[in-house]
Amino acid sequence: MEDRTAKNQRGHEEGSTKVITVVFFALFIDLLGFTLILPLLPSILDHYSKSDDSLYQTLQGTVDWFAGSVGVPLDRKYSSVLFGGLIGSLFSLLQFICSPLTGATSDYLGRRRVMMMTSVGLIVSYALWAVSRSFGVFLISRIIGGLSKGNVSLCTAIIADLPSLKNRSKGMAMIGVAFSLGFTLGPMIGAYFATHAASGELFYVRPAVLAILLSVVDLLFIFLLLPETLPKQNRVSSMMVGFRGALDLISPMSLFQFSAVTRRKDSPSAGSLQNLRVLGMVYFLYLFLFSGLEYTISFLTHQRFQFNSMQQGKMFFFIGITMALIQGGYARRIKPGNEVKAVKRAIILLIPAFLLIGWANGLVVLGIGLLLYSYAAAIVVPCMSSLVSTYGSASQKGTVMGILRSLGALARAMGPVISATLYWMAGAEVCFTLCAVSFLIPLLYLRRVTSHGKVE
Repeated sequence: MEDRTAKNQRGHEEGSTKVITVVFFALFIDLLGFTLILPLLPSILDHYSKSDDSLYQTLQGTVDWFAGSVGVPLDRKYSSVLFGGLIGSLFSLLQFICSPLTGATSDYLGRRRVMMMTSVGLIVSYALWAVSRSFGVFLISRIIGGLSKGNVSLCTAIIADLPSLKNRSKGMAMIGVAFSLGFTLGPMIGAYFATHAASGELFYVRPAVLAILLSVVDLLFIFLLLPETLPKQNRVSSMMVGFRGALDLISPMSLFQFSAVTRRKDSPSAGSLQNLRVLGMVYFLYLFLFSGLEYTISFLTHQRFQFNSMQQGKMFFFIGITMALIQGGYARRIKPGNEVKAVKRAIILLIPAFLLIGWANGLVVLGIGLLLYSYAAAIVVPCMSSLVSTYGSASQKGTVMGILRSLGALARAMGPVISATLYWMAGAEVCFTLCAVSFLIPLLYLRRVTSHGKVE
């Protein structure tokens, strides 16, 4: 009997390890394709600005009005960052809409099938990018891409399906590693292919074709190797339909309340639900403040240290590699039950990190601030995802993780705009100091949560 139990346990462990490995590589391949465009955005925008594209000129007028309102200097570098931020906010808003819907759909259809559907959507998005000759087509490709990017919340839902808390923590950390490596290597590869365009060929065509190929490989990888982690008996019997069900998944107030989960028959207990809402608010506040620094640091390094695009690329490479090392070495070994303590320590470190970066008058001080920033960034999201994954029944994991991802997307849509406004109206020191002090708010929220998931 003991031998059979041990065999079953080994089987579960091997199955979980396989799922974590497949999810890691599937997400890594996906993020490589997704991030190829990042270093090219300023050049793509510059390309359309010279083509007298009417849609581009209209949007550029909006950006110029915003820049003039908050006091941004007339500099092409700043204009490109602001325009890129506008597109980034649009992408995050689409993520805000689609992440909970994708997660809820996977609770009904299964994770694997919906993952393949999102991969097909990304292939279409990259194909439109490759053939785009007008800003309108390019924008449509980004919109389709934003609506199809629910696979990130699906990956967290797949890890949340694993029965072992230890494997969930490890899986969430490995998702973080995939993010760090993808966002570190993808932009470098995209820049390389863009600079080696053939004579007479548009510089972004080769990166776009590579993105298509990576997405096709990812689709085949998922189809051949990813097992279904949500058995039919654990799925919801019907999709939530009607105005109320849809509103629960796109209304900010409903998302903060996790209303889509409470309306199920197997909804969490009152204490667990309250804890889930606290964690959702902490996640939103953290990413709201964090994405603000992530966006405005390009302004600061260009304005104060005269960083060019290559130097900024090296800075983000340093951040990405540091995060990957911490996530792969330390974050995945955080024991279940210790996530809240780890998140508290990370957020506390963000306070001096923001102060050092905001007030840095030399590269050494800036480097120390970025090191603390990278450490915290490597810990918070994987631990928060691991914590939230413990809530809800088996048929709710997709919805729960989709809502969490949606709250993060909303934060990423709002944070850069507000922080950029504060940065240019009050200065870098005031902006980063206020953000540093504001981290006390999610820290105070976390005091209501114990490591055992009970509300104090």
